[in-house]
Amino acid sequence: MRLALPGRRRKKQFERAADGSMTLMEHLYELRDRLFKACLAVLAGMIGGWFLAGPVQKLLQQPYMDYCTSHQAKQIAANGGVLPDNAKACEFLVLGVGDPLLLQLKITMWVGLIIAAPLWMYQLWAFIAPGLHRHERRWTYAFAAAAAPLFALGAVLAYFVVAFGLEFLLQFAGDNTGNAIELLRYIDFVTGMMLVFGVAFEFPLGILLLNVAGVVGAKKLLSWWRVIVFAFFVFAAVATPTGDPFGMTAFALALSGLYFGAVGLAFLNDRRRARKRAEEYGNVGDDEISPLEFDSASVDEVDPVAQPEAVTASGPVTASGAITASEPITASGAIGTDTIDAPRPLDRRYDDVT
Repeated sequence: MRLALPGRRRKKQFERAADGSMTLMEHLYELRDRLFKACLAVLAGMIGGWFLAGPVQKLLQQPYMDYCTSHQAKQIAANGGVLPDNAKACEFLVLGVGDPLLLQLKITMWVGLIIAAPLWMYQLWAFIAPGLHRHERRWTYAFAAAAAPLFALGAVLAYFVVAFGLEFLLQFAGDNTGNAIELLRYIDFVTGMMLVFGVAFEFPLGILLLNVAGVVGAKKLLSWWRVIVFAFFVFAAVATPTGDPFGMTAFALALSGLYFGAVGLAFLNDRRRARKRAEEYGNVGDDEISPLEFDSASVDEVDPVAQPEAVTASGPVTASGAITASEPITASGAIGTDTIDAPRPLDRRYDDVT
């Protein structure tokens, strides 16, 4: 019995999906199998995330704990080395009985998605890739390789924005008010910030994708920089939940820097495309007519054309309707002396049927 290798089965399935020979039900079966494998990968990642939820929770709580430590140090220094009696108590509150378990599950889910990201993203890519051309798959690899670092960069920036934003926001509580923050809402606040910043940092990839697809050129993108930078500051003011000017400005400047970096890559891509077009079609624009080239090379001499022979004129039509010719053509194709009847009138050539 001959066993087929798994790699060869996958290659055959990829080729069948690429050339369109798979039926609709086979595509649905493949989608079901890949979703099932992606769910198994996420479940395995959540099992590992359950054991990492504690350290991750401490990491997310660290900005608030650092704020509490620095604020109490300032109070001790202002009171002569002793913590004042009306010092603010910095602690987290748990309002619901099931909130600690709910928080543990939330962190486990996020960590599991991050751990299993290579697996479930591969299943998604394996389902989409057969419908793309070779050069489209090559560009997708490049975009996917840049998307993960950009998202991580946005999440790290959000973490530091939270650390600086807490000091700005909590200073309005007053001296006689204790800082008791609800734990579940605080974690949602930090993770929401990291998610918003991470997704926003993917915006330059969208701009570069439009340029690669030929929708907009680099010069046109650069001409919009005033409007886009203004839109970045407006978006940062709305999307940054801390409300402090430091976080908003840092977010807007980071987006602007990524935008100008994407425009620079778009210029390189346009230059590469123009050089390739010059190699294939010359220095002719899309809306220009290519110049005609006249070849001045001499043409070889050809044999002269022989003079045509004279055609014998036909004789006049006789009264009986026959044409007399000096050399008439017979039915067999030979030249004879028989006469050729004159053509009959048009109304007498056909009968009533034809």
